Amino acid sequence: MGKHVYIWVELQKIRVKTMKVYIESYGCAMNNADTNLIKRILSEKHEIISDPWMADVIIINTCTVRGETEKNMMHRIKELENIRCIKGSKLIVAGCMAKVQPAKILSISPEASLISPQKIGEIMEIIESKNREIRIVGEGIKDLKKMVTDGLTLTIPIAEGCLGDCSYCIVRLARGRLKSYPENEIVEIVEKAVGKGVKEIRITAQDTAAYGFDKGTNLVNLLKKILRVQGEYRVRIGMMTPNNALKIIDGLLEVYDDDRVYKFIHIPLQSGDNNILKVMNRKYTVEDYGEIVDRFRSIYPNGFITTDIISGFPGESDEAHRNTIKVLEETKPDKVNAAKYTPRPHTKAAALPQIPEKIRSERCREVIELSRKISLERNKIYEGKMVDAIVLGCNKRGFLKARMKDYRLALIEGSNELIGRIVNIKILEARETYLIGELTSSWSW
Repeated sequence: MGKHVYIWVELQKIRVKTMKVYIESYGCAMNNADTNLIKRILSEKHEIISDPWMADVIIINTCTVRGETEKNMMHRIKELENIRCIKGSKLIVAGCMAKVQPAKILSISPEASLISPQKIGEIMEIIESKNREIRIVGEGIKDLKKMVTDGLTLTIPIAEGCLGDCSYCIVRLARGRLKSYPENEIVEIVEKAVGKGVKEIRITAQDTAAYGFDKGTNLVNLLKKILRVQGEYRVRIGMMTPNNALKIIDGLLEVYDDDRVYKFIHIPLQSGDNNILKVMNRKYTVEDYGEIVDRFRSIYPNGFITTDIISGFPGESDEAHRNTIKVLEETKPDKVNAAKYTPRPHTKAAALPQIPEKIRSERCREVIELSRKISLERNKIYEGKMVDAIVLGCNKRGFLKARMKDYRLALIEGSNELIGRIVNIKILEARETYLIGELTSSWSW
């Protein structure tokens, strides 16, 4: 009897029709990693296609970090819902918006299935189900080993959630409290990826510096184990909050000494005013941020620093805004991700008195203009210099994209045969977001 049941179950699996699946993704590196995992899971049995009109199943992996982002998501979901109605396809809304704003989604797409970031390991069951599925409650299991794919770059999430309680953040409600993934699993993924020819490993999380605090270990220990993997590859460390980065700063700087680690650090300031940081419920001061910048630049003066700024946060006075401008002028981050504050549902900051939209926009524009000036100034340091870089692909205009040791992007002319190789280039011209170089020589690792 048992044997017959087993055969029947296997036959049912075979009978599941191979479906055409269209997937699009928005938002952060974590979302991109989740989308990569979804594609890997589904490609085992189904076909991933690039046209939603030809799909049996449409998946959109959403972001809702800001008000403008939410509007864009709603607009796109409406478009995909229209396709679903016309073609009779199945629509699945995944990601942070599905987790924290399900009613909003269902108000415009009542037949959509919803899946939270924690539940994407169940995506196969959802697309093969004949019913609408709502899977947004509770924890799930992600098989990280399925993330490895062909290509030169791979984003590896090392944790889900964070330890923060920022008054403005809706993402923490979607991603939850910190859950670090096992070190041995992450290292195994790196080994497998490097073995398949991956040249750039991108370590990501809501806060990479918090990694392991829930497991009695830390990011430094993880990175040291990753760097024991033999091979020629580079590692980019993702965003770190200043307070958690400071707890491990000595070990971090030690890890950066490895030639395979990009001299790149992403530390969000958010505001250059300590009073605003308190209202934001950030757990660091402007001075903490400055200490990290000073220590990093004392060793790597040309190292690449990225930071984030929120302009027009509730309670931000003209003086507080000027303080932010002053900190940026003094610390000169190579890149600033600037955004005007938008109230997010279910957050404490949304209940505070709001600054007029016009003022928020003006302050954000000033931050962006300053950041562009600083970025160009910092990039000009390299004009006329010879540098080594790894070629990781090409852009739409046919230029090869090469990453320097500090993760700066250099564009060069050359054959696609150079992709995956180390090149020596002379920097001819600096732009705000990239450098223009000329190839002088190349070699394989």
